[in-house]
Amino acid sequence: MNRGTDGKRRSVTIHDVAREAGVSRGTVSRVLNGGHYVSPSAQTAVNNAIRRTGYVVNRHARSLITGKSDSVAFLLTEPQERFFEDPNFNVLLRSCTQALAAQDIPLLLMIAGTEAERRRNLRYIEAGHVDGVLLVSSHSGDSVVRDLEAAGVPLVACGKPLGQSTSVSYVAADDRDGARQMVRYLHASGRRRIATVSGPSDTPGGVERLAGYRETLAECGLPADESLIVSGDYSRASGETAAELLLRQAPDVDAVFVASDLMAQGVTDALARAGRRVPEDVAVGGFDDSPAALSARPPLTTIRQPWDRISNEMVRMLLARIAGEQHAAVILPTDLVRRESA
Repeated sequence: MNRGTDGKRRSVTIHDVAREAGVSRGTVSRVLNGGHYVSPSAQTAVNNAIRRTGYVVNRHARSLITGKSDSVAFLLTEPQERFFEDPNFNVLLRSCTQALAAQDIPLLLMIAGTEAERRRNLRYIEAGHVDGVLLVSSHSGDSVVRDLEAAGVPLVACGKPLGQSTSVSYVAADDRDGARQMVRYLHASGRRRIATVSGPSDTPGGVERLAGYRETLAECGLPADESLIVSGDYSRASGETAAELLLRQAPDVDAVFVASDLMAQGVTDALARAGRRVPEDVAVGGFDDSPAALSARPPLTTIRQPWDRISNEMVRMLLARIAGEQHAAVILPTDLVRRESA
């Protein structure tokens, strides 16, 4: 802030930055809009002047000129309570916020767990209040992807959108290979009755992790047994319920591969109530390497998803889509993390 001739404080303007940097107003404008056709020395001078003067971009005024909002939406298609329960969403939101902050782009959190919320958020997005969408937790049959594409909104999904992977940009961990790693590890440690608590069948993680489990059982020469397969919804409560069902269907189970760390916490709770020791009686492996893996008792052996890389790639690809580039896909490797549960 500067002071005017009347002694009152006034906002720093682009003219003040230009005067401080010793360049034209047009040069400052080009730096603020991406730095095209600006020499490195001029860009450095302008950036230094912005820091010295404390200049803040008037995003509303710039959006009137450019037709862009200079903001991005983080759209979570899950009920609100899931956002607060599942640590993965918070980790992803924080990492995406940090990646966008490096580009001076704000991130708007939108939760669309009901049809009314979907319609309200889509109206806001389609009105041009954001330049693009980071879509998290899409489900097959969900119309959100189709509606955003029809409206021409740049979009990048977290996870491979089921049935739409050829037309939508996405970043995903290698869910299938992660499942393979865990089941191989459990088998190599001497377990032979390996069960799984899969994720929902309308999510990419649910489908791919279950496929990896089935493939690796066959690879290890273990018979397929549907009584060893129970599904959950990624919540802790569903893991608990699934484990109770497994113990009734297959009381001789000696290992469980669980498709999320949060569900794995529920599994260990149910096993403890049933008098089964982890890992002595039943080994438990999770997926994600979220904070839930460390807070579980015992701490979980799990599959690590590279959340920082996923977030950075999502942001990079969305900015590229906003700039007019074609859709793309990135699948990132996962790693086995060994702890006390298996």
